[in-house]
Amino acid sequence: MTPSPFAPTKIDEPPVIGGVRIATAMAGIKTKGRTDVLLMAFDEDTSVAGVFTTSRCPSAAVDWCKAHLSGGASRALLVNSGNANAFTGMKGRESTQRSADLVADGLSIAAEHVMLASTGVIGEPLSADKFAGVMDDLVAGLKPAGWAEAARAIMTTDTFPKVVTRTVTLDGNPVTINGIAKGAGMIAPNMATMLSFIATDARISAPVLQMMLKEAVDKSFNKITIDSDTSTSDTVLAFATGASGVVIDDTASPDGATFAEALASLTLELAHLVTKDGEGLTKFVAVTVEGAESDASAAKIARSIADSPLVKTAIAGEDANWGRIVMAVGKAGEPADRDRLAIWFGDVRVALDGARDPDYSEAAASAVMRQPEIAIRVDLGLGGGRDTVWTCDLTKEYVAINGDYRT
Repeated sequence: MTPSPFAPTKIDEPPVIGGVRIATAMAGIKTKGRTDVLLMAFDEDTSVAGVFTTSRCPSAAVDWCKAHLSGGASRALLVNSGNANAFTGMKGRESTQRSADLVADGLSIAAEHVMLASTGVIGEPLSADKFAGVMDDLVAGLKPAGWAEAARAIMTTDTFPKVVTRTVTLDGNPVTINGIAKGAGMIAPNMATMLSFIATDARISAPVLQMMLKEAVDKSFNKITIDSDTSTSDTVLAFATGASGVVIDDTASPDGATFAEALASLTLELAHLVTKDGEGLTKFVAVTVEGAESDASAAKIARSIADSPLVKTAIAGEDANWGRIVMAVGKAGEPADRDRLAIWFGDVRVALDGARDPDYSEAAASAVMRQPEIAIRVDLGLGGGRDTVWTCDLTKEYVAINGDYRT
């Protein structure tokens, strides 16, 4: 698999989060000789929040987490790559129970305090025996460091691990937030295959953490698309250990607002990294729609453009084909007036008032399309609504990767 052109040359290990310990293992779930299991253990009184796929065919792990999230507390997270444990019927449900029991026995905690996530092939049974074979080593290997290795353990078709950190000063004390994510295909998060796990040493109650996480996800993971397909497994979990001693009990307080801003910044960077690792991509694209009747309308039109195979293949071919943008605007089913449309590729306006811009330059537009990062902007001329969706191009390699996925 060709590495993403946006793959970083170095993955820095983020700072340790007090109250979090990490271990990884090779369980041979799909491919032997690669790290494919992650275990995180959290101190007592760690709160948890989560946002999940809205797919009507969710994985067994998603069902497990949703069923146990209401307690607001967590002591562990077990994640595997290589098998999504989705569309696996009663066997899948039995596997989640046994997996949680294995972690609970190993850490001497309650099974309902174990969060689970799985990613990989859909429809193949996931045997908890794979976890049983490495659980002793995982528990023995738990240590405070290891976020970068954790990000590697959850990769499937990703070409690089995705790790982000933020540190803010609250009440005179440093507070750290670390996050990892995986995802390269089947990416059109509608939260709520994409996973993200975040931890902080702030003390935040589960309801407040849930509110902050949902707002951050809406502005980040819910604003990206690689191929318009929403996974059965999309999961974002956030854990707050309280090890820093800093308490956040109100999103409207200055400290609460500062933390929420840092969390939103972290999730947006992770979302961009996921998009920049889209299967087979060569371009990272920001699609902005403004002048819509509402923000919601702008969001739907921006996603219509970003999801269009014809738009995405034109970008792959470095073709400034604004006609495909017009098509995507028109099919979105939202208010639009053809004769008010204006379209830009980068800072080059290519269309105005329902026709080609009178000053259009093919050379200038083509120069924009050759850049690795491209901004597409559409002004509908109807109102003040605005939104941005991030995507990538669609190449022959995407087809090759997904044509061979199970083999």
